[in-house]
Amino acid sequence: MTRAALEREHREIDAGIESFTSGSRAGDALSLSGAIQALRRHIYLEEEFLFPSLREGAQPLSAAVPVMLREHGQVWDVLDLLEREIVTASRGETALTLCRQLMGMLSPHHLKEEEVLYAAADELLTRPAEVRLRGFLAYARLPAGWACEMAQQSHSHPHASAVRLFHSRDC
Repeated sequence: MTRAALEREHREIDAGIESFTSGSRAGDALSLSGAIQALRRHIYLEEEFLFPSLREGAQPLSAAVPVMLREHGQVWDVLDLLEREIVTASRGETALTLCRQLMGMLSPHHLKEEEVLYAAADELLTRPAEVRLRGFLAYARLPAGWACEMAQQSHSHPHASAVRLFHSRDC
């Protein structure tokens, strides 16, 4: 049950990002902004509600959590860049490139979560943890000022590593 809800969020987020880069709503900064906020909220949900239970689980699951956290940090940094870009340039080439890069990051990330972590979530989550997670899914928003555990915060420029990542990737 939890797995299906989390996977549905993945599909909705992906669709919002993809609508910015192609199709009849191409360049729709509002739909992209909504997808960015949904992705940030989804990351929060995983890090605050799902991952703590999985960290206490069997070795393969507890070992997967740090990988997911690192990838969340990388995604978060690209989201920061993308938000800034859509505010200043709407549908410029940089925004399109960042969207493509983001989708390239999310595809394998989502696959790992869905096949490994979400598959175990329905069995591993305690009833109170599942109720909390499902309640958040239904009603809650990302708390103001929250950033994922591994978002870049220690550099002189808050997005320095994401800028390096962006320029080092062939998108």
